[in-house]
Formats: sequence, C-alpha cells, structure tokens
Amino acid sequence: MQPADLLAELAAGSPLSGVELAARAGVTRAAVWKQIEALRARGVPIEAGGTRGYRLPWPLQLLDAARIRAALPAAAARQLGALEVHWELDSTSSELQRRGSAAPDLSVVLAETQSAGRGRRGRQWLSPPGLNLYLSCLKRFDGGFATLSGLSLAIGVIVLRTLASLGIAGAGLKWPNDVLAAAPGQAPGKLAGILVELSGEYQGPCAAVIGIGLNLRLTDALREQAGQPACDLATLAGGTAPDRNRVAAALIAALAEGLRQFEREGFVAFTDDYARHDLLRDQPLRLSGAGGERDGIGAGVDSRGALLLHLPDGELQRIDSADVTVRRA
Repeated sequence: MQPADLLAELAAGSPLSGVELAARAGVTRAAVWKQIEALRARGVPIEAGGTRGYRLPWPLQLLDAARIRAALPAAAARQLGALEVHWELDSTSSELQRRGSAAPDLSVVLAETQSAGRGRRGRQWLSPPGLNLYLSCLKRFDGGFATLSGLSLAIGVIVLRTLASLGIAGAGLKWPNDVLAAAPGQAPGKLAGILVELSGEYQGPCAAVIGIGLNLRLTDALREQAGQPACDLATLAGGTAPDRNRVAAALIAALAEGLRQFEREGFVAFTDDYARHDLLRDQPLRLSGAGGERDGIGAGVDSRGALLLHLPDGELQRIDSADVTVRRA
C-alpha cells in the first residue's frame, strides 16, 4: 500500500479499521500502520479512534485531472497546453523547468504533495498531501523580460479574482507576492504565496514559470510549523473548505484569462484591482535589505509594480527589488 492509496481510502472521512485497510490493499496491518505514520509525518491529521479505526477529521478531495478539465470554461480549456496531476514532486515549478522547450504554452502541473516546495528567497513552502493546492503554470512571452514588470503582482490579483469567483472574500495583497487573510479578531496571515521564475532573453522570447501555493485547510500543527501567521480558505468560507478540484479549475481559468490580459496590456491593466486590495497602502512600513533599513508610509505601487514609499523627509521612493523585506512598522 502506497500513501496515495491509503489517503484515497480515508478521503471520505469515514472511519476504517487497520484490518479493513489491510484487507482492501492485500497487505499486513503493520504495512498500513507504516503508511499512516508516513502521512502523519507529512502533516495529514489522521485520527485513531481505537476499535473504530482510522479517520480524517473531515472529507477531502484528491486532485483529478479529468474533473479539473471538465470544470474549466470552454475558452480556458482550449488555451490549456497541458494539465498534469502528480502524487509527489520535488516542486511543480521544477517539474515545468525540467521540461524546457518541450512544454507547450500554458502548461499546468499540480501535485498532491511536494518534497521541496519553494517560496520567496529560497524559503520552503510546506506541502502536506491532500490539504492545499500546489500549482505551477508555464507562460511564454515574445517581448522579453522588460515587458514583464509587475507580473507577480498581477498574479496576486488573479488569485483574488479566483476567490471572488468562488464566493470567498476577505483576502488582500502584500507586495510583492503574498496573498494575506485573517479570521475575525486575528492578525492577517499568509493565504497564498506566489513565485515567478523567468528564463530566456531580456529583449526576446522568454518564459515565466508561475508557482502558486494556496492554503485550503491548515491544521494547528501546520500553522505552528509555518513559523508565521497563516490563513486558509476553510476559515474564510465558514469552516468548510471548497472542493479542491473546483478551486484548481477556477484558478486555472483565471490564469488563462489573466495572463492573456497581461500579455496584451501589461501590469497597467491590473493596477486598479491591485490598489483596491493593497494591504500596505497608507500603512507605516519598515523595509530591510542590502541598503539597510528604511521607514516610511506605503503609497501604493506604480504602473510597473514598484512599491512606493513616502519617506519621513517627504521624498517618494520606488522599490522594485525582490530582495527587500517589507513589514509593518
């Protein structure tokens, strides 16, 4: 029995004994226990109810490429270059990068779990199986790197458009590539992270691999392991996370439409939406990086996606380095 098989057996949320699971898989109870512990180590909250057996605290939906594709609008389905769902990858973005020129435009790769999910500045993105969404999309551009200013910010807007299409509100954007949200009475925490990695020519054909990690459901243990405030869609949706395949289809559809818009118009087409959801605007901020620390008041972003900061002396400074850390002062 493999972890994927065991999770599929438990997905409905009903209790199953070790004897039942072993009989279904044709393995020993010890083999079942070994895979239970492997899933728990990855962050899956499998409960043991004595004679009642093992169960998940709530049902979950395993990702299914056919279901995702069937849920896409016709226009998005026609644009899609490829759609793959894997049980485990080192990271979905790394998988697309390995494909290189063999991957068609607008290829999408998802994984149930990642062994080396990447966040901004080399941080690890926690990727427990079956709970959240780990997706990467390849988009090719003809104009070169110079035309892609503000792309990561546009992707943040696209994520919020996805949530709106699912009837979920309450999230906002933190420059340059975080989507934050909060439960009532709590500080905002990370709901989604975005990592855009470019390859190709500065003034010629290039490609962007867009990685998105979106939290659908986090356990208390995963929140503690994250080491920073975090939020999930279950919290924003009143306790029940939306169907994962539905969320995946909504995100892919929003990416197909939004990336086409970005290709035509650039970040300027997203500036108004970004401003409406900008969590740093008019807030006291402290920026730290290679140049030391700077304090100021957030003044939004410009048409290229650079962060605007009002310094104490009245100067308006533009910050477009991804190596700068921004936090509220």
